Amino acid sequence: MIDRYLEALEQYEMEIISVRKGRGAWICETDQGLKLLREYRGTVRRLEIEDQILGMIDTRTSLRTDRYERNREGGLLTMAGDGTRYILKEWFSDRECNIRDSYEVRQSIARLAMLHAQLARIPFQEEWRMGSVCREQAGPEMNRHIREMQKARSFIRRKRGKTEFELCVIGNYDGFYEQAKEAADEMMRLWERNGAAAGQHITEEDGQLMAAELSAESVSGLSLCHGDLDQHHVLMGRGYTAIVEYNRMHLGIQASDLYRLMRKALEKHGWDTELGLSMLDSYQRVRPMDRRERKSLACMFLFPEKYWKQLNFYYNTNKAWIPAKSTDKLKSLEDQEPARRRFIRRLMTECG
Repeated sequence: MIDRYLEALEQYEMEIISVRKGRGAWICETDQGLKLLREYRGTVRRLEIEDQILGMIDTRTSLRTDRYERNREGGLLTMAGDGTRYILKEWFSDRECNIRDSYEVRQSIARLAMLHAQLARIPFQEEWRMGSVCREQAGPEMNRHIREMQKARSFIRRKRGKTEFELCVIGNYDGFYEQAKEAADEMMRLWERNGAAAGQHITEEDGQLMAAELSAESVSGLSLCHGDLDQHHVLMGRGYTAIVEYNRMHLGIQASDLYRLMRKALEKHGWDTELGLSMLDSYQRVRPMDRRERKSLACMFLFPEKYWKQLNFYYNTNKAWIPAKSTDKLKSLEDQEPARRRFIRRLMTECG
């Protein structure tokens, strides 16, 4: 029986030379260059928005993106006989960014700044208004994560016979909670809307409503963001850098993309302060940030995201058995905390 993905490939105007599995998809060598075929579970509307935005990015420079390919019918979505839906996009044979190579990381960040500069010039369009594009913003999201941290800690405090992981949480929760609260309060002040008081409690429903109301005109400073940037989505080519996978692109604070890539690198480099500041400099040489963006970046670093993730994972999984690696990760966060705090203090001074 013919593989279903081959049925999808037959619906494109190109000759398939070879196909191999990779990155959870099929990498296809064709007479029109390298392509990537992947199953797709989203909406056609979301695909069309991504394609429209990516079509506005100038890739004649040292920046590349993975544009979608249309099938013979002119559609972005292709269906096989069993109903499985596929998308085909331009692809690259280049390796991922080496997060341990500080030069390569700074180069990637400079390319990210090029991408952001172009995305910032794209005006928000009314037809793009949908949940995956107008998402919950950073301040309300941080407040939601704080409530999740509180739930986990309250559960642990009531529990008898605590495990090593739970004892670690009891021991280090207050410090991380104070960081989270300070970061969330400052982020809300920076991006407060409609006369909301600084530090006002925002419910999850409020945050979702605020996200649904967003537009480039109603909230100054928000722009299109990649939304899921890490070293796996940055491919290092000869004379260019490809930033790929825009399925989480949304309207938000572009500093969030920079934060994710910087944090990944800093964790690998022991929160090296000088490296962190040089990465920020590499970005601002291409795209200078205003004071609100810089302070937002500092807030993102102050918020203990990895600590929240560990507590949230614990609270939402089977607590009868806690993996040893979860405890190890909490202890690792404690070990890294002095270096992390030194970097954050310098960053706050720089971003003042």
